Amino acid sequence: MQTHLIPPMKSFYCGRCTRKENCERSAEPRRFAWDIKQCVRLSVHPSNISVSQFSVTLILEAHNVPELSAGVNCTFEDLAEMDGLVEGNRIRCSSPAEKEVPRIIVDKADHQIVQLYLKSKETGLVFANTSFVFYNCSVHKSCLSCVRSPYQCHWCKYRHDCTHDPRTCSFQEGRVKKPELSLWLLQECPQLLPTERILVPVNVVKPITLRAKNLPQPQSGQRGYECLLTIQGVEQRVPALRFNSSCVQCQNTSYSYDGMEMSSLPVDLTVIWNGDFSIDNPAANKVHLYKCDAQRGSCGLCLKADPLFGCVWCKGENRCTLKQHCPHPESQWLERNGLNSKCTHPRITQITPLRGPREGGTLVTIRGENLGLDFSEIQGNVRVAEVDCTPVREGYIPAEQIVCEMAVATPSQFANYVEVCVGGVGVRECPKEFRAVYSKYYYFVVTRLISLKPSRGPVSGGTIVNITGSNLDAGSNVSIMFKDQKCTYHRRGGQWITCRSHASLQGYGNVSVSVTVDKARIQKDLKFEYVEDPTIIKLEPEWSIFSGHTPVTVTGTNLDIIQSPLIRAKYNGRETVNICQVFSPTSMLCQAPELPISLGRQREVPARPDEFGFILDDVQAVLALNNTPFIYYPNPEFEPLHVSGVLELKPGSPIILKGRNFLPPTNTNGNNGKLNYTVLIGDKPCLLTVSDNQLLCESPNLTGRHKVLARVGGIEFSPGVVHITSDSPLSSTAIISIAGAGALLILFIVIVLIAYKRKSRESDLTLKRLQMQMDNLESRVALECKEAFAELQTDIHELTSDLDGVGIPFLDYRAYTMRVLFPGIEEHPVLRDLEVPGYRQEQVEKGLKLFGQLINNKVFLLSFIRTLESQRGFSMRDRGNVASLIMTMLQSKLEYATDVLKHLLSDLIDRNLESKNHPKLLLRRTESVAEKMLTNWFTFLLYKFLKECAGEPLFSLFCAIKQQMEKGPIDSITGEARYSLSEDKLIRQQIDYKMLVVNCIHPDNEKSPEIQVKVLNCDSISQVKEKILDAIYKNVPHSHRQKASDMDLEWRQGRGQRTILMDEDLSTKIESDWKRLNMLAHYQVPDNSVMALVPKQVTAYNSVNNSTVSRTSASKYENMIKYTGSPDSLRSRTPMITPDLESGVKVWHLVKNHEHGDQKEGDRGSKMVSEIYLTRLLATKGTLQKFVDDLFETIFSTAHRGSALPLAIKYMFDFLDEQADKHSIHDPHVRHTWKSNCLPLRFWVNVIKNPQFVFDIHKSSITDACLSVVAQTFMDSCSTSEHRLGKDSPSNKLLYAKDIPSYKSWVERYYSDISKMPAISDQDMNAYLAEQSRMHINEFNSMSSLSEIYSYVGKYTEEIVCALEQDDAARKQRLSFKLEQVVAFMSLES
Repeated sequence: MQTHLIPPMKSFYCGRCTRKENCERSAEPRRFAWDIKQCVRLSVHPSNISVSQFSVTLILEAHNVPELSAGVNCTFEDLAEMDGLVEGNRIRCSSPAEKEVPRIIVDKADHQIVQLYLKSKETGLVFANTSFVFYNCSVHKSCLSCVRSPYQCHWCKYRHDCTHDPRTCSFQEGRVKKPELSLWLLQECPQLLPTERILVPVNVVKPITLRAKNLPQPQSGQRGYECLLTIQGVEQRVPALRFNSSCVQCQNTSYSYDGMEMSSLPVDLTVIWNGDFSIDNPAANKVHLYKCDAQRGSCGLCLKADPLFGCVWCKGENRCTLKQHCPHPESQWLERNGLNSKCTHPRITQITPLRGPREGGTLVTIRGENLGLDFSEIQGNVRVAEVDCTPVREGYIPAEQIVCEMAVATPSQFANYVEVCVGGVGVRECPKEFRAVYSKYYYFVVTRLISLKPSRGPVSGGTIVNITGSNLDAGSNVSIMFKDQKCTYHRRGGQWITCRSHASLQGYGNVSVSVTVDKARIQKDLKFEYVEDPTIIKLEPEWSIFSGHTPVTVTGTNLDIIQSPLIRAKYNGRETVNICQVFSPTSMLCQAPELPISLGRQREVPARPDEFGFILDDVQAVLALNNTPFIYYPNPEFEPLHVSGVLELKPGSPIILKGRNFLPPTNTNGNNGKLNYTVLIGDKPCLLTVSDNQLLCESPNLTGRHKVLARVGGIEFSPGVVHITSDSPLSSTAIISIAGAGALLILFIVIVLIAYKRKSRESDLTLKRLQMQMDNLESRVALECKEAFAELQTDIHELTSDLDGVGIPFLDYRAYTMRVLFPGIEEHPVLRDLEVPGYRQEQVEKGLKLFGQLINNKVFLLSFIRTLESQRGFSMRDRGNVASLIMTMLQSKLEYATDVLKHLLSDLIDRNLESKNHPKLLLRRTESVAEKMLTNWFTFLLYKFLKECAGEPLFSLFCAIKQQMEKGPIDSITGEARYSLSEDKLIRQQIDYKMLVVNCIHPDNEKSPEIQVKVLNCDSISQVKEKILDAIYKNVPHSHRQKASDMDLEWRQGRGQRTILMDEDLSTKIESDWKRLNMLAHYQVPDNSVMALVPKQVTAYNSVNNSTVSRTSASKYENMIKYTGSPDSLRSRTPMITPDLESGVKVWHLVKNHEHGDQKEGDRGSKMVSEIYLTRLLATKGTLQKFVDDLFETIFSTAHRGSALPLAIKYMFDFLDEQADKHSIHDPHVRHTWKSNCLPLRFWVNVIKNPQFVFDIHKSSITDACLSVVAQTFMDSCSTSEHRLGKDSPSNKLLYAKDIPSYKSWVERYYSDISKMPAISDQDMNAYLAEQSRMHINEFNSMSSLSEIYSYVGKYTEEIVCALEQDDAARKQRLSFKLEQVVAFMSLES
């Protein structure tokens, strides 16, 4: 009955572990083993072979084996199985054949262990096994690795190969055997010997000699030695010379590496021969390349370099270099161990901290250059604010850093400089060349404490206490004490310091708080109260689900003293936490933490956490609650709505979500809590009814496809999509009706297409006829154009004969930029001093200075602009205004402005391409701050080019247009003219007129010779006055002239008769309800009459002799005259009689306004046929052609009278090309369009249309219309698209149709020439920008500009601060805090 006590034994017959009585042949010898000594033991000889050996006979010796007459099999795992030959206790087996040998992967190891099994043929079971090794010598690629192998591996020197068969080596002396007993044979391997550091200066030709041993002599047909250096990933091969078996030399070569960030670079060195046979380098010898001048920009850094480098400080060139590279005599060298080894001109670059207590003890860190090479040179030679500062040896870094401890300062010492004397006898007697003074003061301050918060915490500690005061960031070391206990320092600022309390050693109660800054102890009546630790009394409910995030109401005591309470759960060694919200000292609401169960092992049964509790500062008692039965239930699981993922529903049908675990079994705990489910259909919630395995959702009134989303606890799951379809399908009748309507629609479209095709064919024929008419007309008017041009040249010559740089009335830089940046605003605030009430001036100026620093911070400025542009209320006008204000602010820092502009343009290009807009639309319109800034940037930088080159042809074109227009009649009411480039401003009827010459008396000097002026007898009196003023003040800027509205035109006849001529007077003719302005023909003024401009008279009618006019008669009409005074309208300069205007009388000059439909047939005279109308446009165009060509040729040329192309144009075009390359845009049309939108269409078109931006001139409406035609032609010339012309094409496009292809070729040549010019370096561009800034540094008031920009900060403060806080770079620089400081200064009322 004791059989169960018998231990189980191994049966060799069964090949298993069993009881003896269960083994049928246990009585036979060695068939049953009951002792470990009786187990089968197996050994194999040899125990390893090479993978290149096949079918090798193996001898296996077996001990304690039974009789094996039935035979055995030898099995090499799953590789091979063969019969074994049994000879007593020996068994002969063969190793696997070639195809069965395991493949040994080179990267893994040089061998593989395989189990060799013996299997009984009688039972078919394995009864013994042993390990057998296959090894691969060829894995080893170096001699040392080969002969160190534990297997029979040999190295063939001349084949550079590791083999198990030494007979394969070329000859005996080329073999290195595997060491049998000692490692002395390792020394036979060819190898490099350890050497001292190999130092090689860059760009210096130098050999490298290496000690070695056993170097093979290359045999016939083998290549010689080489050195292989891998420098920054690039291999450099250098021929090498083998002197003998123990020495090799890399031949004379120079080496270099990129960058100045590393003063020395360790480089891997390999000696190879015969192409790729490498010599072992067991010592890992490296070549150290070095540069004396890298990271050694000062004398001190140079001399502290490794003496073996041989670097010296070359005084003549102020740089660190090799001795042989210093071109000056040795007396001009400084070297570490030489006679001249002391660096002069030490410099301090940084002091930390800059404030400290008078009591001393502050460790001041001084960083700089040339601060001595030995501690003795600065010992006793440092003074901070006239107080001795004792250097600390441990903090001294030669030449770079001094750390010194401050002595006590007297009460009278407040602040002063930091002084260091290098190697002198003291700071006061220090020679100037060895003395360094920091530019900023070190201040002695008094640290004060004000309050602390919170003022109480748990007795176990862990409370983060915030102490407020002043100067709390002074000094180098700070400690906080709660009576005799430390409060662990956390961090600090100028007005605050935080620390973490420890557990109280004195128990409950108040403790005094003190702060020590270095050696200054600051104490105030501040108390911190240790109170009883919080306790947890009750949790409700005491359950959650595995994913957590369900509400748990916690009841306890003193919960309100904890700042950031957390609830925790620990399971299987993993901990999770969640947040709590305190409501009162006795209650808080927590979100249950999830139970950390892996997703792949979700349990279907409830689980209790190993620990459940709270993290309440350092209170340990609640960290793990032992008395809570808190339990976790499985998560609710949802099934898909439908197999396809889409559930089809009718409106109003409920949605049923199926699943399980929807209602946790909480009744077992006595809790009746439930889970809070939220189900969203699209973005609308639905009313829910919950059961254990389904949620019934009453769907909202929706149709269409909507995603269903269920939320509970920390789970969010979408079971699919519902498709709610209307139940009103179309009837068959409706379908047939729709099909019929569709067929009719298709038929209608086909008819329309046929009609359109016929119409387009007719249009093409009309276009051909129109072009033939244009060609014929050009031929017919050639002679007329020639004569008109000759006449114009004569007149223009008089005007432009003295047009050198002085004669052209250029506006000064300020007026020019203001007209472009702020058009229409004469007195902008940026031209005036800041106007602030006196009591606020100091605060506002402080705020604006701080704001100016922010504007000069690129991170802030870019974020500021991007934030403004993202606001809906930020209009296009605001964008242009902000861009102009920023450019006026940055006028003195154009380098920085250019950098910001490039960033903004780069962002604009990225956004344009991301939004899938066509790339050609870039810069087309001014829709961003960047685009307006680009216009302003060119405005600033092309002023000189305008004055020196482009201004003259532009002014000549303006004068030529004005002169040509005034040759013929101009209607002073409608602005229409006989000669015009604009169809809209062309008089389309015959006007009879005659040229008159009037002799004018100079209003400022009546005795001077009379001036002859050409006028027309159909000119209104105001037009005559303007022409006379143009003649008298030929070279005087328009703003310096007399105004025509302030002058009367006096006709002086014989015998002292003088008549005042006016546009309207008592003699003005009125027909029907039309009143015609007076002309010279009205007064019958003859040729060669004498005229004078006199100050405005008070009378309202003409008389033969003014002296006879009585005051009574004059006053009769005095109140009837009213002037409008707008200088830009010819009509507005005409005195109008108020009663006529009130009675509805309409005024006209040459033609009656087209808008009035009551004119009779023939009122406008004989209407012109289209040929004559086109003739006048062509005649005017032909006359002005030379001036248009001159202007276009000047703008689209890269060389201008010897002047170079403005750097700004080349720089910006290169930038656009770089951006195109960056975004892989290779379409030449896109690149062409970008450049056209950037410069010609953004700057030049504006200048051509508005020459008054550049010159002090007056531009009339007819001149404006003609310049608009020229500007449109300019724009068409820059376009890459083909313009298809037809009969409905604008006349200005037809007018220049033949010229535009020529102009386009000029533009393409211009862009091509610029792209071929050498790139401008950043250094040259920055120098140019700095010079431009210097020339115009005081043009604008920067404080006023900042004030105007700040108005946008005031409007969008919250948005800007939010954007800064979300930006990592801005957050690091605390830019939002600085902006809030600015807002505080600007809003301060006292």
